[in-house]
This record gives sequence, C-alpha cells and structure tokens, in this order.
Amino acid sequence: MNHLPIVVGISGASGAIYGVRLIKALVETQVEVMVILSDAGKGVLFHEMRMDPEQPFSDVLLASGVGPDALDRVTVLSQHQMASETASGSFLHSGMVVCPCSMKTLSAIAAGYADNLLTRSADVCLKERRPLVVVPRETPFNLIHLENMAAITRAGGVILPPSPSFYSFPATLEALVDTVVARILDHLKIEHDLIPRWGS
Repeated sequence: MNHLPIVVGISGASGAIYGVRLIKALVETQVEVMVILSDAGKGVLFHEMRMDPEQPFSDVLLASGVGPDALDRVTVLSQHQMASETASGSFLHSGMVVCPCSMKTLSAIAAGYADNLLTRSADVCLKERRPLVVVPRETPFNLIHLENMAAITRAGGVILPPSPSFYSFPATLEALVDTVVARILDHLKIEHDLIPRWGS
C-alpha cells in the first residue's frame, strides 16, 4: 500500500479518459489522489465525457465506475489555487502525473514557467527529485515538442506517450486505455493487476 498521495494533473489535451482511468486505478489501490484540473483540462474533460461542465468532478468519477466510498480519497484543485499543498516542496507525496499533457503545459514545465498550480507542482517535483510522469497527447510532434520533452527528461522527468499495447488483446476502450495506465503505475511503483505482464 502506498501511504503518500499521488498528484494527477489534467491539462487541456484530448485524452481525458487516460487521467480518469488513472485516478480510478489509484483509488482502487487505496491511494489518495490530489487532482489538479487546468481550466482547459476541465473543458476538454467534460466534453469528452459527454457531461455537463457544471457537474462536480465526482460525477465524472462515479460515471467511470469509481465507487462512492472511494471518492473520499480524491481531492480536486483548480489551477488557480496556488496556495495549495502541492505548490510547496515541504508537502510530501509519492509523485505526480500530468495526464494528459498539452503541448502548452509541456512547454511550461520544460521552461520552469510555474504560472499556475499544475505547472508549479510539476516544477516542485523536479526540484525535489520526486517522480514526474508526463503523458503528452499530440501527434505528430514537432522539433519544439521533442526538445521540450528532452529538457524534462534531462531534469529527471519521464515522458510516457499514451501508446497503447495490444498483446493482452484489450476488448474494450477502457481496457486499451488501461494498458497505458498500467505503465504509469509501474513508474510510480504501485502494484496493480490491470493487465497481464508479458510471459505471465
């Protein structure tokens, strides 16, 4: 069991399902999750989930199969709450995932441009040498994107594009997404049984 929280940032890129499935997987392993929603991320999330943006984020999780009892393990923050714990290096947690990560957010992290809670929290992870996993959702990548990814990698982050695997024969969209979520959990060193491991 992981006793420290995980921070999940959801920025304004397509692929909100990756972030939602990650949160679901984390709370199902009893991990506390601090979700940071950017303004654009919130808009994309509710659009792709086909839900009213006036609904609370808890409705998104419930619609995604998260049990009501697990909602107590989720704290939702906006990008504007700069005084939140995740903006401080003195707040202990087990790592952060930006999932999905827009190219705007990627560039801000790469440049150390900590102008909101999401990018500041990622910057804190790098300076404190805590795990930072960035899930960039764009295609194709131009040279600026790639150089920003290289800068984050040199600073200690992990770039983990949402490239699903097929060897486990996923039968649903959720199962396909979970092949990516499983790799994220591996990098956070959180045990899971989302997909069978090769050779198992």
